[in-house]
Amino acid sequence: MKTLLFTILCIATLQAQTAKADQILGVWLSENKEGKIEIYKTASNTYCGKIVWSKNFYEADGKTLRKDQHNKDESLRSRPIKNMVILTDFVFEDGHWEDGHIYDPKNGKTYSCTIKLEGDALHIRGFIGISLLGRTTIWTRTTK
Repeated sequence: MKTLLFTILCIATLQAQTAKADQILGVWLSENKEGKIEIYKTASNTYCGKIVWSKNFYEADGKTLRKDQHNKDESLRSRPIKNMVILTDFVFEDGHWEDGHIYDPKNGKTYSCTIKLEGDALHIRGFIGISLLGRTTIWTRTTK
């Protein structure tokens, strides 16, 4: 009986933790309102995000998709910005998402990153080295 109660308690705790972790799922509008990022859960239970809309998806001709021209890896410079994964490998720990990375296609740099959810706002902190040496941007929940 004690084993059964312990098992039920563990399952309930895990389900509550998963539900809280999954609150990040959905589409988010960047602070400068130039892009929408869809955050999704991977098969390995990490969280990632891809660009699903941008004011600047296309070149001046209005037809050609913009490419990742600033990427330090030359082999990736031909990939389109559309559907580019810019948030990778976040894990939910103690009420926030950590150990992830954020890629900035405007400068081709990748930063360590943490994410905190406050209401319908994501506080995304990108940094090099320690979190104190970084910058926070706030994204708001939106629809596709």
